This record gives sequence, C-alpha cells and structure tokens, in this order.
Amino acid sequence: MPIHEKSLIRPENLKVHETLAIDGIDVSGHWSTFIETRVVPDYNENLELEIAAFPGGSKIHRCFQCGSCTNACTVNAIEPRFNPRYWIYLIRMGMEQELLRDKDIIWQCVSCHKCTNICPRSVEPEGVMKATALWLEDKGYVPKSPAHVFDEEFSRQVIERGKIEDTEVLHKFLSKTKQPLVQDWLVAIMWGIARRLPVKWGIKTALAQVFKPKARRWKNVRSAISDYIYEEDEMRRQKLQTIAAARTSQTPQTHLEAAE
Repeated sequence: MPIHEKSLIRPENLKVHETLAIDGIDVSGHWSTFIETRVVPDYNENLELEIAAFPGGSKIHRCFQCGSCTNACTVNAIEPRFNPRYWIYLIRMGMEQELLRDKDIIWQCVSCHKCTNICPRSVEPEGVMKATALWLEDKGYVPKSPAHVFDEEFSRQVIERGKIEDTEVLHKFLSKTKQPLVQDWLVAIMWGIARRLPVKWGIKTALAQVFKPKARRWKNVRSAISDYIYEEDEMRRQKLQTIAAARTSQTPQTHLEAAE
C-alpha cells in the first residue's frame, strides 16, 4: 500500500522552483513544488522475518495498514515522526535503509498499549515497536536504548529474587545510562513521598537496599525462568542465522525506485 501522508515527505525531498513559467503561466514558488524521486538501496526481503523473530514481532504479518495504531499513539501526538504504521509498512516492504532513517526515535515507545487495544487485526504494534528496537540493537545500528536498559534491570531483579525494589531499579538505571543520581525532579518526588508515608516505610526501604529481600522458595522458579529465557534466545539466534544464510545465497536485488 503506497504512503501518501504529507507528514512523511522529508523536507530534503521537496523541490521548489522560486521562478518557473510553463506555457507562459507563472507557477513559481508553492505551485512548482515537486517530490524528488530517490533510490532505495539494500532492499531486504527478509526484514519482516528478522523482526518477527524478536519478542513482540510475531504478528506483524497481520497488519493491513489501517493506521489506527498511529492515530491512537501517545508519542505520535507530540512527535509526528513516531509512526508505527509507516514503520510496519517499511518492514514488510523490506525497505531497511528507509527504516534506518528513523532509528533514533523508534525506541521511544512508552508501552501505553493504546495501539494494541485499538488494532482491529491484533497486530500488537507496541510489541512490533519493541521488536524493531531490539533488531536495531542486534544489528549494531544503534546503542542499547535507555528503555532497554531499564527493562533489563527490572527483569534482572525479578529473575534473581522474585521481587523488585523500586529505589534499586532507579539507581541502577541512572548509573547504567550515565545520568546524575541526584536530579531535581527525583528529589521532589522522594521528598513528597517521605512527607506522606510512615517512617517505618522509609526504614524498610533502606534495609531492602542492604538485605535484598527474595520471594520464598524462589530458587526453582528462578532456574525455570532462566532456562526458558536461554531457550528462547537460542531459538531466536537460530532463526536469524537461518534467515541470514538464506539472504546470502539469494541473487542480489536490483535497486528499488521509491518516492516519498
């Protein structure tokens, strides 16, 4: 399905003739605006399969481009470039280089699930966005995103202890993303909490930083979860290796002409 939204036309692809007359008719300025045709290199017909191999991406094939996800998107409301429908379109068309033009904002999904709730095809666009972000990191196109760092720290605590300590999650996240541990907004939140909650809660939180409380009889559960994660990672690696091998054996694709 072609993309016709004006917001998707890159400024550098708009060409305007300040002075132009055709058959004696002045069409200068706005009237002579053209969209420059460009070449999209490195067409990757396995792109959809690659992203579908990551957690959250398995239902991408269901998308029929209705645009409900983008229309409902919380991030799109303040950042028009964040466009799940368009990125799913690029993925399914195999336009890898086009997708990479937005690599620095794809990870910004806030997991509000509005897109997933409204999707008529159960594509779960939120999952596809996370899968795409993981694919970008796996391919080395972008460093690990702050969202991924937070997810990893949160998951690490759940897997190791069966519980999370909010203060520890935040501390580790700020440290790993090289952010100041003391920030104005954080001080304001902590001070607001300290004034409203019992002293006993503050003492309990401080002790949790030292003794790291765990869920009872968690050892066997932790082992089962760890085994499951390892098996899933191994299956994904094998899928990606198979896809990469198939792509290497294919005849090189010709350049695909595409216009915004």
